[in-house]
Amino acid sequence: MDRQGKSDTEIINEAGLKLSERRNASDAAEFIVTGNTHAYRHLLRGQGGTWVKLKRHWVFNGTNPVAGIAAALRVEPSNDHKSPRGLADSGDNKPHYWGHRQRLRDRFMEQGADGLADYELLELLLFYSIPRVDVKPLAKDLIEHFGGFAGVLAADPDRLAEIDKVSYQTVVQLKAIQAAGLNIARAELTEAPVLTSWSKLLQYLKASMGHATKEQFRIVFLNAKNAIIADEMQQEGTVNHTPVYPREVIKRALDLGATALIMVHNHPSGDPTPSQADIAMTNEVADAGDKLGIVLHDHIIISKHGHSSFKEMGLL
Repeated sequence: MDRQGKSDTEIINEAGLKLSERRNASDAAEFIVTGNTHAYRHLLRGQGGTWVKLKRHWVFNGTNPVAGIAAALRVEPSNDHKSPRGLADSGDNKPHYWGHRQRLRDRFMEQGADGLADYELLELLLFYSIPRVDVKPLAKDLIEHFGGFAGVLAADPDRLAEIDKVSYQTVVQLKAIQAAGLNIARAELTEAPVLTSWSKLLQYLKASMGHATKEQFRIVFLNAKNAIIADEMQQEGTVNHTPVYPREVIKRALDLGATALIMVHNHPSGDPTPSQADIAMTNEVADAGDKLGIVLHDHIIISKHGHSSFKEMGLL
């Protein structure tokens, strides 16, 4: 493209850049550059621009940068027909998902998670471990395969790795996101007596155990003020059986100086109804604790479809 003899504004527009002016908090002039900025990022930085990552634009303070940017564009080779990787930027050769990633990021920043469907939120996460690929089909497949967004994050790493298009980096990323969420939920539980934060406790337990494919038994140990001392996994069994030994439960409570506890286990089948073995074991633990001044507040069974509480069912 011959840029000589054209106005500054024409040159900037033909480069795919858009410039607007605004006043900052100090009432000083600021000039904002948006559009095809990635292709000209070095040029814009050289002209004194500052990249604002979360806003996805360049800011110039003080003097209008139009003349300087146009002058630099006049001597810079045209980028009209080449992408950074030498692919065509226009026509049928342009992958259909180009631009989609940025639009989805922008929509998330503007509207939050509530503005995205579950598959779109998962898509957003996959962008960072699977580059230059349309990940929408994969996001939809994962949600269908694991029964929802929460099921994807909670899935066992080996099950995730079985999916052809899921890389090692993707498995690490998804499990790290799950761990971060659980850490936040666990921290919130320690801020108040657990009996006054019951809904938060149930949300945390469902997130950490509801989608597990093996039966797990854990105990939440409490002090005299019903604040959490420890939250520990005690046993992990096969798909439908975890051995629990009441003496070990009470011994661990004594070791920690706990005065109360809440027992929790999951039913991978999805049915949270307690079995006769669950009821018998719970009664043994409650009786052993009573003799030593340790209160069993509840025994909760978690599943992906809900939960049951021995206390609410009148079994404690």
